Amino acid sequence: QVQLVESGGGLVQPGGSLRLSCAASGSIFRINDMGWYRQAPGKQRELVAVIISGANTNYANSVKGRFTISRDNAKNTVYLQMSSLKPEDTAVYYCNAVVEVLGQPGRYAYWGQGTQVTVSS
Repeated sequence: QVQLVESGGGLVQPGGSLRLSCAASGSIFRINDMGWYRQAPGKQRELVAVIISGANTNYANSVKGRFTISRDNAKNTVYLQMSSLKPEDTAVYYCNAVVEVLGQPGRYAYWGQGTQVTVSS
């Protein structure tokens, strides 16, 4: 019913930048929260950043001041601008959206397929 498609991952040197994008499509009535999570090998998935339907944002302490989350409501798209990247930022990054689906009550959480970000020299 709802698909999230991520793009923008890749290999970058320490100190470099990357921009991730995630576009939602399908039977969408309204998107509430949109966010980014990441999972490094051998670790649990963790929240990176989330943006509420307005413009309120929340960041993991480890990325504050380096990452910026934003969204384009007209395009149902969320972005993650990552700067001053560190090797410890290496992980698979997943997009998440809480969606009100057309014709169905309630809200549902959807996930993207994940995009690999590798920070290495």
